[in-house]
Amino acid sequence: MRYLNKEEINIATRFLFLSMTIIVIEQDLQHFEEGAFKIKKPYKQLLENMHALALNERKHLKRRMYQKKMQVIHGERTRFFSTFIFMAQQRQEEKSFFNPVIRNHVEAILRELIQKSSGLSEMIMDD
Repeated sequence: MRYLNKEEINIATRFLFLSMTIIVIEQDLQHFEEGAFKIKKPYKQLLENMHALALNERKHLKRRMYQKKMQVIHGERTRFFSTFIFMAQQRQEEKSFFNPVIRNHVEAILRELIQKSSGLSEMIMDD
């Protein structure tokens, strides 16, 4: 049974997967320094631009969630599934995601951020 409306589910899932994407980008930035890249600056700049875009979008999502009295709570995680509880105005809905599906969502957001950041990188590099 659905307890949250479609807009609330969309906001909560985007917030969830975007937060996971931010973690991946932050880990990549940490590992990046250890990499054997000959010229690091363009790659690092791309990752930093992606990180900034993701943080900005998450900030806007957090604001919307606060206005709608929404929360996303991490539930149980097994080898194959991760469960999250979406709460909105005294209503809650438990959603389970197949872990490879989570990975696909995070990867899709990464690709989206790469596309957005590529244009931003070109503008910065022209300076």
